[in-house]
Amino acid sequence: MKSFIQMALVVCFISAAVVAGLNAKATGFERSRILVDGEVYNVEMAVTPEERSRGLMFRTEMASDAGMLFDFGGARDISMWMKNTFISLDMLFIDASGTIVGIEKRTVPQSETIIPSPKPVRFVLELNGGSADKMGFEVGEKVEGLPR
Repeated sequence: MKSFIQMALVVCFISAAVVAGLNAKATGFERSRILVDGEVYNVEMAVTPEERSRGLMFRTEMASDAGMLFDFGGARDISMWMKNTFISLDMLFIDASGTIVGIEKRTVPQSETIIPSPKPVRFVLELNGGSADKMGFEVGEKVEGLPR
């Protein structure tokens, strides 16, 4: 009986790994983990111009520990919007040193209103709307695990 349970656990683990791989391929985004104020987030990486322009468009839900990290490769003024994005998001604007320099909370789904970065940033982290307040994220905090 013990070996049957072990075998079942192995099958479940392998199945979860396969599903995670298929999900990554389905969205086309590489995945990573980052740490914000002690909270781990599983993020999809939007690195290429095509990935950054698609972002989280057409998604109808996102896990509470998930997000998307936009990497612009260097610090610059960034403009975001919510066109074709069906879920409210919090946007954390992060400079090249990993410091949060601005937070746009509870963005309006499908809005074409431009959301500018408060200063030049290298990264924008999108999380579910309300996450910044729920977790107490503030300007000045560091994000760990960002690409170099």
